[in-house]
Amino acid sequence: MARTSLKAKQWKMYEQRFVLWKKLEQPTKYYNRCRVCGRSKSYMRDFGVCRVCFRKYAREGTIMWLRKASW
Repeated sequence: MARTSLKAKQWKMYEQRFVLWKKLEQPTKYYNRCRVCGRSKSYMRDFGVCRVCFRKYAREGTIMWLRKASW
């Protein structure tokens, strides 16, 4: 699985959130984090958010080109 790198501005924001965390041993833990909540599990690379935030924004209609399916 490919890793996505973080931009400098995003990194500063994440750094403030993770100050209280102990130093992570694995460098891959800094990659593929949700932009909204910082969650590392169930990250969706296409949208840059986790499944929880994806579902929330999909319901609100804030994700472009995404609609709730109805048939």
